[in-house]
This record gives sequence, structure tokens and C-alpha cells, in this order.
Amino acid sequence: MASIRQEQVASLIKQHLGDVFIKDGRGIYGGAFVTITNVRMTPDLMIARIYLSVYNVEDKQEVVDIVESQNYLVRKLLGQRIRNKVRRIPELEFYLDDTLDEVFRMGQLFDKLREDEGKEADKEEEE
Repeated sequence: MASIRQEQVASLIKQHLGDVFIKDGRGIYGGAFVTITNVRMTPDLMIARIYLSVYNVEDKQEVVDIVESQNYLVRKLLGQRIRNKVRRIPELEFYLDDTLDEVFRMGQLFDKLREDEGKEADKEEEE
């Protein structure tokens, strides 16, 4: 369970890193649409694990890899925004958050099941 301070710092990073992605994102990762879904801090507040949702591209992991390769620049831009609010700027680790993709896939499966049940019901009525 995260401490109050961990949650505060995570919220701060999520807010300001979102601003960085809005203002400087096109130069970092191109035309993809990237949102921050979650930020988790280690207990010592030295590492921020950032979960990203990526849209408008085929290879989502590639965008996360590009952001990771630009880690120094992203951390620098974030540091410029939060340097007066934290003692040390944490290291950033980026991960792909595909929960929304899974929800979409599950919705498609349920729709297909409903459609198949409807076809079976129609066959039974014809007989």
C-alpha cells in the first residue's frame, strides 16, 4: 500500500508529465496520442513507474521504447517543472498500459457471443 507522500508525488508527476507530453510530445514520439494512465512511486521516491496508453499507431510498444530512449530529455523537462516541489527528481521507467485494449477486446468477444446466441435462437425458431 502506497504512503500518502508516495501518492502525492505520483499525482504531481502525473500532472506535470502530462503537460510535458502535451507541449513537447510531438518532438519526442511523433504523431501518436499518448496518455498517462498511472504513476507508481517506490517507497524511497527515487523511481517513478509510469504507465502509458498509446493510440493512433500500430506498434504501441515502439512508442514506449522511443519515450524510454528519450528518458533524459523527458526527465529534464519534468525536472524543470517540479524541481521546487521535490528534493530529487526520480528516475523514470515507462511501461505500456494495455488495459483499455483488453477492455475493447473483451467487449468485442461479448458482442460476438451475443450475436452467435441470436443466430442460434433464430435457428431454433425456424425448426
